[in-house]
Amino acid sequence: MSDPRNLFEAARAVMANAHAPYSGFPVGAALRTPGGTIHAGCNVENASYPEGWCAETSAVAHMIAAGEREIVEIAVVAERMDRITPCGGCRQRLKEFGTADTLVHLCDRDGVVGTVRLGELLPMAFGLEGR
Repeated sequence: MSDPRNLFEAARAVMANAHAPYSGFPVGAALRTPGGTIHAGCNVENASYPEGWCAETSAVAHMIAAGEREIVEIAVVAERMDRITPCGGCRQRLKEFGTADTLVHLCDRDGVVGTVRLGELLPMAFGLEGR
């Protein structure tokens, strides 16, 4: 496993750009691809709830826009919650580009406080392999 500190730092930095005027709950996420590239994203809320984007969704969108399609690991941090995990929808989005072994680093404001595999967060997931 690589050192997830730089993922945490990228997630924490991008969290400062979150647009969260409705929930007041900024979140940042940063993922790493097999080549080592880091893609980060923050949550972007919208008055037309639920049309906003989660931080993980934003990071995945940046990865896709850069022409990449595989997630090796991801770190997620929230300003007001320790040890945040991706929501159910984001777990499925991560599964689309990751595997059961994709590492999910759970962070507080100071760093990584735990690491789980995506398969632990989303057991019995489905994807393209099920077609």
